[in-house]
Amino acid sequence: MAERTGIAGVRVDGMQVIRRGANGKATTFLNVDLDIYGRSSLEPLVSAFGQTVDVLHVGREGLLYSAHLELAGYPKNADGAIRNFAKLVQGLPPAERKLWDAASRREFNVGVQAALRDRPFEIEIAPRTIQIVSMLNARIVVTVYAPELVTGRVVRK
Repeated sequence: MAERTGIAGVRVDGMQVIRRGANGKATTFLNVDLDIYGRSSLEPLVSAFGQTVDVLHVGREGLLYSAHLELAGYPKNADGAIRNFAKLVQGLPPAERKLWDAASRREFNVGVQAALRDRPFEIEIAPRTIQIVSMLNARIVVTVYAPELVTGRVVRK
């Protein structure tokens, strides 16, 4: 049997279930990752972005090379983050732009942290932003992270 506890969670048959993610209260936009996959090293492309990005990974991933990046700083919304990444791509020097163009996949991956219970959550992407993404031969992906449930024994005093 489940009962509410004072912590963000419920007690189920002597187990404390605690919700993690978005404080368990509201679904939230996290960030936009730029994920690039290609047949040659993407390190020169990533280096051309300089300090404007945080590098999550660059190197081999299976048979391909990949780069997973976030903008340095915290974007307010997905549309703005995608546009900022797009400006960086559009400003690449010719050699690095060739690496972008030769990539097999170019994805603006919008991250969302789901709450356990919440209202519908919308992310707006402007038509112009979608047009820019299309001109870059890229796509928009949305990743929703489920709330994490952590269980542990409740110790009764």
